[in-house]
Amino acid sequence: MSRSSLRTPLGRVAHLGTARSGTRHFWHQRLTAVANVPLTIAFVLIVVGVLGRNHAAVVQILGSTFVSIVVLLFVVSSVYHMRLGMQVIIEDYVHDENLKIAALMANTFFTIAVGFAAAFATFKLAFGL
Repeated sequence: MSRSSLRTPLGRVAHLGTARSGTRHFWHQRLTAVANVPLTIAFVLIVVGVLGRNHAAVVQILGSTFVSIVVLLFVVSSVYHMRLGMQVIIEDYVHDENLKIAALMANTFFTIAVGFAAAFATFKLAFGL
């Protein structure tokens, strides 16, 4: 009895399934989504905690070790999650290959810039640079 396969000849030779590379992307997006729940709650509590305080108090709170670590974890996880989500949107809805490549590159550069800017600001507060 002959089975009909939907796999390509290259896929059969390399033993690659249809979702071989997409699985990692899927799990990274889910992992960052789960991590973002407590990190976002903590970040919102930090922001609410500094509302109405003077500049010196805000610098002292945001410069503490624990708060700086929470903020950095929030920034890294959120920026990576944002990059993954925008990548999916670009891949699904941009059909011109050149525009898709340009948009994916812009997405990567934008998220790196946002991440570095936020990390720099956090390091500046934490270390007084």
